[in-house]
Amino acid sequence: MTIWGTMSSGRKERLLGLLIEDNGWISSRRLADHVGVTTRTVRNYVAELNSRGPDLVIESGPGGYRAAEGARGLRDRGYGSSPRARRDVLVRRLVDVDEGFDVFEMASELFISESTLETDLGRARAMLAGTPLSLRRIGDRVRLSGSEIARRRLLSRLAHDELDASAEPAAAYRGTRGGRGPSAQAMDPFKVDLVRSLDALGYYVNELAISDVLLHIAISAERVMAGHPIDAPSAPEDPEVSAIAHVLQELVETAFGLELGEGDLDHLARLVLSRLVTPGRTKVEAAGLIDADVHGAVRAAAAHVARAYAVELDDEQFLLRLALHVQNLRRRVNEQTTARNPLTRTLKSAYPLLFEIAVAFADDLHRRLGLPSDEDEIAYLAMHIGGHLEQARRTADVVTVTIVCPGYYELHEILRSRVGRSLGVAIDVIQVLTRVDPDWDSLTTDLVLSTIPSPLPPDRVVRIHPFLTEADVETTQRAAARVRRSRRLGRLRAELSRYLSEAAFLYPLPDDGEEVIIRKLGSLLLHEGVVDQTYIDNTIAREQISSTAFTAALAVPHALQMTARRTAIAIGVADGSVRWGSGRVQVVAFAAFSGNDRAAFQTVLEQLAEVFSEGESVQRIVRRGRTFAVFFDELVAAIDR
Repeated sequence: MTIWGTMSSGRKERLLGLLIEDNGWISSRRLADHVGVTTRTVRNYVAELNSRGPDLVIESGPGGYRAAEGARGLRDRGYGSSPRARRDVLVRRLVDVDEGFDVFEMASELFISESTLETDLGRARAMLAGTPLSLRRIGDRVRLSGSEIARRRLLSRLAHDELDASAEPAAAYRGTRGGRGPSAQAMDPFKVDLVRSLDALGYYVNELAISDVLLHIAISAERVMAGHPIDAPSAPEDPEVSAIAHVLQELVETAFGLELGEGDLDHLARLVLSRLVTPGRTKVEAAGLIDADVHGAVRAAAAHVARAYAVELDDEQFLLRLALHVQNLRRRVNEQTTARNPLTRTLKSAYPLLFEIAVAFADDLHRRLGLPSDEDEIAYLAMHIGGHLEQARRTADVVTVTIVCPGYYELHEILRSRVGRSLGVAIDVIQVLTRVDPDWDSLTTDLVLSTIPSPLPPDRVVRIHPFLTEADVETTQRAAARVRRSRRLGRLRAELSRYLSEAAFLYPLPDDGEEVIIRKLGSLLLHEGVVDQTYIDNTIAREQISSTAFTAALAVPHALQMTARRTAIAIGVADGSVRWGSGRVQVVAFAAFSGNDRAAFQTVLEQLAEVFSEGESVQRIVRRGRTFAVFFDELVAAIDR
């Protein structure tokens, strides 16, 4: 048996990876520079790779080299992939094959050394930590020990990890099932029938979670086809579970020609109940499906968060829907499952304050009910809370407008009506002036929509036609958006000038993880008398609930409790980037908020996230902002742009 040397194998992996990712012709010189070898060695590597299977791996031509048919097959078997990808290959093999595999044979198949394989097995053991699964080894053979349900949960986790890293929705099916079981295309009509049947039973379907449920159904179908059913359930019969199991039995048999046993049907029905459906109001009132302690905890948590963040969360219908969601969260905890949310990253980066409110709500629920929440669960809470706040939001950011339209019969009334219909809640028309010579200097609204020339500055006036056109509507919408953005950024600029100081600025940040950085920046505010040690400890505890890296460039660590003596922000700028949770950031803003500055909390958190989501602005700030004065100037310049 021939095992390639570690250094040589690593370079071949990089060469193959570059060819697969580029998906086009690459010159031998570029490949040599990328891998760190000579062009002659590149030719040797290509020849060796092409000898590894029946299909051509790398094609050569006048343009250099490109990946051929066999390249992806070689990568799928674990070669040329990251340690994490090789770990996943091993885990999938262990799930699929009851007798496991021989370590020497597997090392040869993956084109790696035995020592590398042993390291990858260590990663697999770490992945299984905290689950009912474990690796058992007898001599040179390794196998997986654990229940069938635990194996399916592991397959789901692997599929979701691959889906998170792929822009292709079908990647999870392909990566988990390897082409076996129901196809992705076959799931589409099945989904339509499933939603229709659940609706007939009186349930609302969570469309965001349905792909997750379909993935589990596909996994179950594959495992049953492979001779790995789940044993019959030992739990007492539940009428809700039985009704959904009956629906699933009929649909799976019709769509896939597959008969599931009692254990599989019970497992899938409970999964549907915990992730996919919410009972309609009539069903809730008739059956009393919300536990009393859940209802009470949701009410208490909502009241606590409402006081802390000065928001209104006391609507009965909102609390009912939220309690149903938390009831399902309890189901998921009992079933040892989670619900993925495809909008988690978007919600966290675009609505940091909303996500922060959801974090506080989840933390309160954890203390009252012992329910853990990952970021996906927090995102679902944010969607519930955000939906309610959007409906009940105040009109503080509404753009005020004066319409100037000299009177001619009812022309001004027609124009006022058309503006209202076309622009809706985007603006608030304060007055309509029908004179040809209005007192322009007395107009105090944000914008003036005028059908006649105006001496006012261009940024305040939108010239429109007497009969409003689509172009007029679009121009007004852009002007209103500009006013709102200017207002928001103006607030931020004013707040930042109050809360940032040279005494609380650090460059460069230590690359030692988020806790070390939080303590380092916190010590600056501690020295200024802004916070005490408890606030710093609470900030670290908050970070453990959910990462405060709200964009790829910025983290804003802070405590859930607004107990700072005054509001201040300590800024740290990295020389490049620093590790933060599972990613890296370039700027860290340790935010200390006092209870008197809730409005500042909202302004600073949301607008800092907005500024640091713009790639060009981020790079200018980080590249130049090595002193406080330059950092502040660049930040203000980014706000003004």
